[in-house]
Amino acid sequence: MTRLPEYRFAGRTAVLTGAASGIGEHLAYGLAFRGSDLVLADIDEGRLKTVADRIRAAHPAVTVQTATVDLADRAAVEALATRILDEHPAIGLLINNAGIALGGRFDQVSVEQFEQVMNVNFRAPMLLTHALLPALTATPGGHLVNLSSLFGLIAPPGQSAYAASKFALRGLSESLRSELIDNGVGVTTVHPGGIATRIAESALVGSLVPEEEVEPNKKLFAALLSYPPDKAAEQILRAVAKRKARLLIAASAKAPDLLARLLPVGHARIVRAFTVATASRGARPAGSVVRR
Repeated sequence: MTRLPEYRFAGRTAVLTGAASGIGEHLAYGLAFRGSDLVLADIDEGRLKTVADRIRAAHPAVTVQTATVDLADRAAVEALATRILDEHPAIGLLINNAGIALGGRFDQVSVEQFEQVMNVNFRAPMLLTHALLPALTATPGGHLVNLSSLFGLIAPPGQSAYAASKFALRGLSESLRSELIDNGVGVTTVHPGGIATRIAESALVGSLVPEEEVEPNKKLFAALLSYPPDKAAEQILRAVAKRKARLLIAASAKAPDLLARLLPVGHARIVRAFTVATASRGARPAGSVVRR
């Protein structure tokens, strides 16, 4: 496959979704530090404004535009893409970072909830990438980043919607990498492990998940998110510069990836046993008795 030169950040426009917090926030800071003009999108208008104001104060030479958008709304995503194309006929970098989580077994989540996760985590990146391809390929040397997940490598119980969306995004990214190389555009698929972001706090809960399990499981989920988001963002930007095809972040992504590659079928049994045992500890008060 053709080898692309290092990505040049300075003087190019970067489009970033999910920019108001977590990895996205630190990606925005890192991109501004490297001299990229920014188009930042998020559903949280207040947090997004704070991030943009910080960047403008620290990097007055960088242009920062913001868009408050619900990526679950197809019309809103298409309107965002149209606006970007009108104002930026050439962009250097598109980072599809925004995502939402949904906890609960498949029979505990509604079709509407499942679709919401698919719409934010997969349909929105697909629509933005498709619409912005003319701008991304307008000049040589562009790059696309899609944030998949640890759950784009393995699919534990209770994460059917999230895993489905992240496996789909992984598949799209890997296909696009082979297609876009001829246009001089690189593609990086990112699989973060347990990054300390707001995803646990903002996660959706299946409509039929028992109420007494919700808070304990959210707290347990949050406790597993420990890797600093600023370090994750820096790793992603270095991967972009080097045109890496795939980036695993943290041991919590690297170990399951190795397990899945060594045991393509058998790893599912190990993942299930670990997930069930961990969830059981999180959902029950200490010292409680379980009757089967």
